[in-house]
Amino acid sequence: MTLALDGGFTDPPRQSALAFRAVLQAMARPGRIEELPRLSPPAPLSPAAAAVLLVLADPTTPLHLAPSHDTADLRAWLTFHTGAPLCGAEQAVLALGRWPDLQPVTRFRIGQPDYPDRSATLIIETDRLDSEGPRLAGPGIRDTARLSLPEAAAFQANRALFPLGFDCILTCGSRVAALPRSTRVEAA
Repeated sequence: MTLALDGGFTDPPRQSALAFRAVLQAMARPGRIEELPRLSPPAPLSPAAAAVLLVLADPTTPLHLAPSHDTADLRAWLTFHTGAPLCGAEQAVLALGRWPDLQPVTRFRIGQPDYPDRSATLIIETDRLDSEGPRLAGPGIRDTARLSLPEAAAFQANRALFPLGFDCILTCGSRVAALPRSTRVEAA
């Protein structure tokens, strides 16, 4: 039980404000990499993904865990720290996992024409998060940016659905970047 209680914010008011601001900055500036507070969540959850979940998930946020992250320790940790109900991919507001384990991404909610905000946000755990890879363009990006993505085609297909589509938050270690559905992904 101790594992479920540990690993969250040690200074919740300050760390949650810093983490929330970093996530907002990442969403507002696609491709920009932000540093999040260092946490010690249960494996395989990265410190960055833990911080994202602590500021975005609550008892009204259905969360899907991909097989890569669906462990008893992580379930207990999430229940204690966020209270987010776990659900299937089709009902998820937030989804967490490695890119291959989140496939097919077409099963996640993309919103409706009259309510495009009723879509999912995918929290994608990656092995690396760098400012290299496919070019990004669009709102929040001056000229272009680059970001190491697990692939380009799925993000290009997602952009073609705009204003519908899912949003993505990429994490690695204590770093985070975002790829909103409004971002154009071009060849590397």
